[in-house]
Amino acid sequence: MAKVEKSQALKEKISILPDTPGCYLYYDAAGNVIYVGKAKNLKRRVSSYFNRTHDSVRTMLLVRNIADMRYIVVPTEQDALNLENSLIKEYKPHYNVLLKDDKSYPWIVVTKEHYPRVFLTRTRIKDGSKYFGPYTNAGVAKAVLNLIRELYPVRTCRHAITPDYVAKGKGRLCLEYHLKNCMGCCTGLIGQDRYGEMMDHVRQILRGDTQELLDYLRTEMEKLAAELRFEEAQLLKEKYDLVARYQSKSVIVSQTLDDIDVFGVDDDRDMVYVNYMHVRRGAIVRSITFEYKRRLDEPIEDILGYAITEAAEKFDIEYDEIVIPVKPYIELEGVIYTVPQRGDKMKLLEVSTHNARQNKIDSLKMMEKHDPEKRVERTLERMKADFRLSVLPRHVECFDNSNIQGTNPVASCVVFRNAKPSKRDYRHFNIKTVEGPDDFASMKEVLTRRYTRMMEEGEELPQLIVVDGGKGQLSAAVEALDDMGLRGTIAVVGIAKRLEEIYFPGDSVPLYIDKNSESLRVVQQLRDEAHRFGITHHRNRRSKGQIVSELDDIKGVGEKTKQALLQHFKSVKRIREASIDAIAGITGPSRASLIYNALHPEGEQLDQ
Repeated sequence: MAKVEKSQALKEKISILPDTPGCYLYYDAAGNVIYVGKAKNLKRRVSSYFNRTHDSVRTMLLVRNIADMRYIVVPTEQDALNLENSLIKEYKPHYNVLLKDDKSYPWIVVTKEHYPRVFLTRTRIKDGSKYFGPYTNAGVAKAVLNLIRELYPVRTCRHAITPDYVAKGKGRLCLEYHLKNCMGCCTGLIGQDRYGEMMDHVRQILRGDTQELLDYLRTEMEKLAAELRFEEAQLLKEKYDLVARYQSKSVIVSQTLDDIDVFGVDDDRDMVYVNYMHVRRGAIVRSITFEYKRRLDEPIEDILGYAITEAAEKFDIEYDEIVIPVKPYIELEGVIYTVPQRGDKMKLLEVSTHNARQNKIDSLKMMEKHDPEKRVERTLERMKADFRLSVLPRHVECFDNSNIQGTNPVASCVVFRNAKPSKRDYRHFNIKTVEGPDDFASMKEVLTRRYTRMMEEGEELPQLIVVDGGKGQLSAAVEALDDMGLRGTIAVVGIAKRLEEIYFPGDSVPLYIDKNSESLRVVQQLRDEAHRFGITHHRNRRSKGQIVSELDDIKGVGEKTKQALLQHFKSVKRIREASIDAIAGITGPSRASLIYNALHPEGEQLDQ
């Protein structure tokens, strides 16, 4: 693809760009923002769009639509990352990666009040309150909230309880107090300092600092027991057991790790799933997956940058160390990037990646449940990419040869439409021009007969041909297409049985497709179906051959007689074993003697 020439005014703007971090905005002719980007070096990054050829069609379309450009200089790369995130959300540019984050997850909020409340919410308000989460499972959030209320009598009323409110005696003890679910904040029965200590413990649980809380409860429990205050010690022991059970349910990865943030990635070409996990004292206390839709061919390094910024903004995070599969393009000041190869951090990354992959599977299942055609389109898109096709393979045909020691050679052709069998289009062939067991020549004959006839009858040709076999069968198929002038019109690949290698014409090195790939599953199903269909036809032909050789050659025995015998005796073997009288009961005495003598050429002959 050729480079795109831009206006003189745009060239001048690019020529004076600074060599500093910043963000750039591309506008189309109508004045709409169509792309927002970040850069460590604005001049170098922006110039790269116009001074080189792009392999991506989508990037070329972006460049062609750029009519104007503006930029914003910032002090650091981290500022550029944060600004880009804000600008994308503000303008929603057509060509930028799209965060598909329309889910509303629950949070547990600790309000900023004299006597804070703790409750579940799906809306974050910037009022100084502290939000913990989000919880991807609402059931887990409710379980945590129930644990807190079992441990501590946190108030649930909505009164604005201030020191003035308490001093004026406006509060009235309610049923929650008498049920011992509240300590009478509204009447001043519990002071702010004591209530604040209780809320510190609540925040520890929500942050995942359960070990510190357990240590505190154990110390206090032992202190009360030493003072012979056994009833109070027993109450603390019950709280201790509740917290210990809650901690045991956390996913403990390593006792040697402290605070760490992990980003695992599963790349599905057009969609990228990034799982973010926060680990505290070796336990996973937060896990959420972001879904990004690619608009251009953004590399994983860019999308990781988006996810890191998104998580920091959403959860008010200050990173110390981030564990990631690859380093993003922009460095964050004071943040350590770790790409682990082994050990506990590698195990953490594997857990995060597994969560990203599971989220992808769940999203696809949900999408396919509402729109089954989505799965078909996704499968065809994957096949198009894996088999290097220029169009979606909506019509695929697979061929297989069958013969036993060169006898009764046949071939089968199975047809898939939209990645599903189209059995009414299946065909089988008896090999006519090939002598002996020559699979390569048989393959060439069958393809020639198949597509010559389809062209003569004006039928639509397939987009992909799959031949069951390696380089030899593939070469024979390519020769057939060459002879018919179809080379380049129909794509053809071969699949070898042993390691499921995929061979391409002119390429001596096979392709090994991921064993879990939908493309490989479709091709395996094609190959197995062609084999089954071919074997069935071959078996029927051999059976028919046996009948022809032993019954049809008997003079005086017609088709009706033969069918009557087979219907009664079920096989030629049973006819041979039957007595002359049994055969005569079906055919009459004269034909019975003919049949008996023909089936016993070396045995006892009956007189005519």
